[in-house]
Amino acid sequence: MNYEWSLDVLYKGYDDPKFKEDMKKLDESVERTNRFAEEIASMPPLNALLEYIRQGEEDQLLISRLYSYASLRSSANTKDTESASVIGRLMGKLSSTAKASTRIEKYIASIEDLDRLIESEPVLKEYEFMLKNLREAQKHRLSDECEEIAALYDISGGSAWSDLHSYLTSSVTADYRGEKINLSSVRNLAYSPDPAVRKDAYDAELLCYEKIKDSVAFALNSIKLQVINSSRLRGFSSPLEQVLFGSHMTRETLDALLDAMREHLDIFHRYLKIKAKALGHKNGLPWYDLFAPMGSCERKFTPEQAKDYLLNIFNGFDKDLANMVERAFDESWIDFYPREGKVGGAFCASLEGLNQSRVLTNFDGALTDVVTLAHELGHAFHNLNLEKHRPLNNDYSMPVAETASTFNENVVMNAAIKAAQSDDEKLFLIESQLQDTTQIICDIYSRYLFETAVFENRENEFLPADRLCELMLDAQKKAYGDGLDPDVLHPFMWLCKGHYYSSGLSFYNFPYAFGGLFARGLYEKYLEEGSSFVPVYRKLLYTTPTATVEGAAKVAGIDLTDKRFWENSLSSYKNNVDEFERLVSR
Repeated sequence: MNYEWSLDVLYKGYDDPKFKEDMKKLDESVERTNRFAEEIASMPPLNALLEYIRQGEEDQLLISRLYSYASLRSSANTKDTESASVIGRLMGKLSSTAKASTRIEKYIASIEDLDRLIESEPVLKEYEFMLKNLREAQKHRLSDECEEIAALYDISGGSAWSDLHSYLTSSVTADYRGEKINLSSVRNLAYSPDPAVRKDAYDAELLCYEKIKDSVAFALNSIKLQVINSSRLRGFSSPLEQVLFGSHMTRETLDALLDAMREHLDIFHRYLKIKAKALGHKNGLPWYDLFAPMGSCERKFTPEQAKDYLLNIFNGFDKDLANMVERAFDESWIDFYPREGKVGGAFCASLEGLNQSRVLTNFDGALTDVVTLAHELGHAFHNLNLEKHRPLNNDYSMPVAETASTFNENVVMNAAIKAAQSDDEKLFLIESQLQDTTQIICDIYSRYLFETAVFENRENEFLPADRLCELMLDAQKKAYGDGLDPDVLHPFMWLCKGHYYSSGLSFYNFPYAFGGLFARGLYEKYLEEGSSFVPVYRKLLYTTPTATVEGAAKVAGIDLTDKRFWENSLSSYKNNVDEFERLVSR
């Protein structure tokens, strides 16, 4: 088994003749796209549609190969300057077609008998969802000139403010026990087993934000006002409506999700109070102990052992999933270990047209790292279930993006809990699961409340740092209730979370709650129905790029606008809290 991934299926290097040939093809594609934009208005609509699809499919596979190779190489080694240069060249080439692509899409959307033409050609019928969404999206586009101006102004507007936030949070230092450390390092100490370390790190972190709070507040205010103005110009009633439109999700579904979350917050408040009592706190859990580890799991895994562990679990669920996991380990899909220059965290990237994915992790052998592998391989399984789609049907919306990955987590975590070798290990696993779920319920809800309040207030007033802190504390008190100590919260969560600092993506919060509870609900259906549910689950994954969020869920007989579905998902955690309390008391 190789411990680093192989990208040879794409190219064997930048001197590979195939890479050079594809770069030449990209230049030809750019010329062809710009020429097509000039000619499309004079073409018969059906011919224009078919040529749009033909070129789009060819370009999608070409661009995916080139960009995947360069970006994956860069992720594995951020010091790879050649890959950084190639990415820059690719972005430059693609940006030169932006105006042409806008013109082409505008023409496609304006075809009066688009519905009839879609029904007349099988290939167009396969792209019905994409083409009709393109038509709907055009209703919210500005003129070609205004779109170009907006894109240019965003470079020195929203994007620049976002860059400022990134720069300030990555360069600020915290004074921790007489030592200056960066923000990421001091935040990571929240997971220390030493309570004194956690408390000192929390104090140092909050003091650290004081140095940059005013500058970051200006960034947040500027980005949010730009988003408010942009969404109004595009005909949306609010930034939230724009996000739901882009997510192919209705407000009724969001309301059902949020209502169910509000009504079941007490499940997670109870968990927090049990943890607080176990750690010696009488007034709820202080923020600095939110991520305090409990129990222990000493087991360590090699990649070979992780493979055997996952195959043993997934063979009992779906042989195709197990076979794909085996291929991932055996065919060098996975880059396992941390090393200098490699990016942190974990991700999965699809290699379109090849029915493969690549997974990056920073594996250190802990059971939680095996769960992370399962999560990322869930994304790979989602990609595998899309392989029969045509090339342009490969993009699913943000709320359903974590479905397969979180489902895998549920399968593996519940198997691990069931097979725990001691009460101490079981406590560690259950507490880890509850800790993660509390984040996607209580914390995500607080972020949603905060961002809603910012948008409601920003239109008419500038929100200084202290006011933003007040809004954040108010949101946390509503979301965490008596589970946390009201005097020891985190007023600067608006500053450290980069999700707020995008002019192109607002409310990057509720999709986490959606994904976690949707996957949990699907897992509960699997427990009820057994193996007969697996083909339904796979069909649901297959449907995600060609249906609304609600449409995909209907494949499994689920009505997302019915609050009872979300309530069933949330209620399933009550048993976890009961078991957590039993283990803590022992």
